[in-house]
Amino acid sequence: MSQDAVLITGAAGFIGFALARRLLERGHSVVGIDSINDYYDPAIKKARLAVLDGSDNFTFHKIDLAERRDVENVFRGCKFGPVVHLAAQAGVRYSLQNPYAYLDANLAGFLNILEGCRHRRTGHLVFASSSSVYGANTHLPFSVHDNVDHPISLYAATKKANELMAHAYSHLYGLPMTGLRFFTVYGPWGRPDMAMYIFARAIAEGQPIKLFNHGHMRRDFTYVDDVVEAVERVIDKIPARAEAPPSGRLDPATSTAPWRIYNIGNNRAVEVPRVVELLEQELGRKAKIEFLPMQPGDVPETRADVDDLMRDVGFRPATPIEDGVRNFVAWFRQYHGC
Repeated sequence: MSQDAVLITGAAGFIGFALARRLLERGHSVVGIDSINDYYDPAIKKARLAVLDGSDNFTFHKIDLAERRDVENVFRGCKFGPVVHLAAQAGVRYSLQNPYAYLDANLAGFLNILEGCRHRRTGHLVFASSSSVYGANTHLPFSVHDNVDHPISLYAATKKANELMAHAYSHLYGLPMTGLRFFTVYGPWGRPDMAMYIFARAIAEGQPIKLFNHGHMRRDFTYVDDVVEAVERVIDKIPARAEAPPSGRLDPATSTAPWRIYNIGNNRAVEVPRVVELLEQELGRKAKIEFLPMQPGDVPETRADVDDLMRDVGFRPATPIEDGVRNFVAWFRQYHGC
């Protein structure tokens, strides 16, 4: 990896924090950006930052990526090697309530990052996409070689738009760019708005858990340490230009531009009720469950094909759900004092 500083957007977020901590432990200088908004409790974001602030090699900027001048100032102030763009307005369900938040954070904010990378000629932009881009696709496992032109939520549509925007900049300016489609990331310091955390808190407090699609949901739960390992390897796997195939038909995951897409998933789907059972075991309490219909914008199952990731960077996320839940609950108990 380049010895220039690494810029991580969303550094106070779940994956951004975990990646920043790993890189700092390995001696890299990290510049973090985060708006610390209140989409979920800012207290956990501030607690994550407090951990990172213990390193002399960490610099933090509290800015909104939609504010163009603020982003430009960050790029002017430091020479970056790789840029890892993880900041976004997340959440499929929230996009039904507050669509304009996705316009500002996921489209305008991403454009400002692209412009910063363009004008400062950064070495490699690695950016977060999402498994949500697979949308109405029912072919499992989800493959980066599949068409993803049928999003079923605005959140998914903005993530697909990010992939297209990155490709345009990569084609026009020769900037290496890699998009990562994350699948249900969980683990210590996880997001309070995600199922694992919501379930654990409800069980601990004796509150009911809502299981949608009457409990018939399967997710490719991917442990955060595996995700960080994959991202770190991808940072060093800088895509190059390629020749157009003789057929003239480009594969959805590759390009003649230095642009690539990978899935970051565990390659196995777990029944959501099984996760509830594991949380019950670790917390020592039974869950109260409400079975509800499928929610708009949701899908019954996700599972990642990670063959390309394994081939290109030599890594396949593989932490068993039992180990991951155990580690998450140990952290959850410590953080909440329960």
